[in-house]
Amino acid sequence: MRRCAAATLLAIFLLASTAPTTAALPAVEVNNGMIFGGQSTKATNASVSTHNLSDLGAVVEVYTATWCDNCVYIEHALEELYQDGLLTPYHIHSTLSDPFGDEGLEQRFRDRYVHLTDYSHSPPGAVFNGTMKKAGSVPDSDVHDNKHDNRVEEFTGLAQRDLALGTGTTMFSWTPITNTSGTIAWTLDIDERHLENMTLNVAAWVVESAADYEEGSNGQGTYPHIVRSMVSLSNQTNGTATLDLPTPHDGDDLEIHLVYEITPVVVEEPVQPVDTDDETEDTPALSMFSTILVVCLAVAFSRRGLQDRPLRD
Repeated sequence: MRRCAAATLLAIFLLASTAPTTAALPAVEVNNGMIFGGQSTKATNASVSTHNLSDLGAVVEVYTATWCDNCVYIEHALEELYQDGLLTPYHIHSTLSDPFGDEGLEQRFRDRYVHLTDYSHSPPGAVFNGTMKKAGSVPDSDVHDNKHDNRVEEFTGLAQRDLALGTGTTMFSWTPITNTSGTIAWTLDIDERHLENMTLNVAAWVVESAADYEEGSNGQGTYPHIVRSMVSLSNQTNGTATLDLPTPHDGDDLEIHLVYEITPVVVEEPVQPVDTDDETEDTPALSMFSTILVVCLAVAFSRRGLQDRPLRD
């Protein structure tokens, strides 16, 4: 009985020691290129727009879930900055018991950011321009008397980090063809140094403005900025493409967002040839050993045979 109680106490201690704490987790650098853009329009509207790269708001990927209570705090702080025009949030939902989750989108988020913290497998998390990730909901700031304002303060600093994109521009246009498709066009004017040894991915992120889900256990009811799909368009700085749209969860409020992703070129290391010299050198020794072993066994059996033979008169 005492052994059982001791084992139980040890298990509780181990669980407590490995459980996530509520301590603030500072934002960490991603070091995997950058994401920028965010020009957008409603899918039902024809639109053309040109922006200076230096004027673009931050692109913020938000890992969230309808059952995640702490996610609400993150989303409210980001929404305040969205209304101020400082950033655009893109909500990527968990596939665990969440009707808005998508396996492909969740796997992309994990593949790109999972190495950064122990909390990458669970929401909440927010990544600013693909360069800085903030995990958890506890602010790493103590400027104000309440956590909400401290979150806003921290997120403002992350959103305003300079990507040093220079004086270039981006042009985005969208022309609906049917209720479920359209033509997207883009032109990116950017300093070539940003593309040296890098891979450019031009993508269309289709976002549902908001969808209702009263069963969400975090009490939101209506969930905004839901990313429905991320479609790679090209690796060229200008072009056009036809885009098929997903079916919205409810309503008719899909949006088309133009996003640029720049990631480092992955150089594959050459496969090293297998060194067979050691194996070749060992072969004669093995052969010699085998030969000696066979001779010794033959001699042993021969002697045994002589001893077992009956003596002749």
